[in-house]
Amino acid sequence: MSDPEPKANPRRASDVWPLIHAERAALAADLANLTDEQWVTPSLCAGLTVREVLAHLTSAAGLGPVRWMAGVIRCRFDFDRQVAMRLAEQLGATAAETHDRFRRVVTSTTKPPVPAVAMLGETVVHGEDIRRPLGIRREHPITTLTRLAEYYQGSDLVVPAKGRIGGLRLAATDGPFTTGSGALVSGTTLALTMAMTGRAAYCDDLEGDGVAILRDRMKTG
Repeated sequence: MSDPEPKANPRRASDVWPLIHAERAALAADLANLTDEQWVTPSLCAGLTVREVLAHLTSAAGLGPVRWMAGVIRCRFDFDRQVAMRLAEQLGATAAETHDRFRRVVTSTTKPPVPAVAMLGETVVHGEDIRRPLGIRREHPITTLTRLAEYYQGSDLVVPAKGRIGGLRLAATDGPFTTGSGALVSGTTLALTMAMTGRAAYCDDLEGDGVAILRDRMKTG
């Protein structure tokens, strides 16, 4: 059963925040009763556990433009180093503390200097980075996923999604999303979104002549 769709117009940038807050709240609920073993499960983010990805989401929700730039300067423009530094700040001493810190930022509207829809992407994509290895399924509102897929198909700002799908035709089987021309890649809007952001595991959920091309592109970045 899917959650009620947030009362917002996902086409307007100002109305993306209710979608973000709904996704954060759903993730917090899904992780409320994890065991110690589950918290250290490898996520779909290479080298990060489920718990570490959640700490990363917490850090992003508390990182405004000034703190972001201060961190960039402190890390000498090494963005990966800044991500690791901010993650460590929010990890906490225990998994329970990691979870509690995330719950506190569910309704935050603080963000680095990126579009709000990019924060929606952080929440949905990293949420699935956590859920899939744990075998947890969420029925995301289709309007939320469609808004996100439309953003990624036209942007390389945070991840090289636009470049990754060049020359391919993507078509959702559960909603209105479609883009591009060329070899077909079809599947759920969630699977298409996750594949656009480089999650090879979701290629297993896709069909069409373009899937092999997309999978190969992920191997080369």
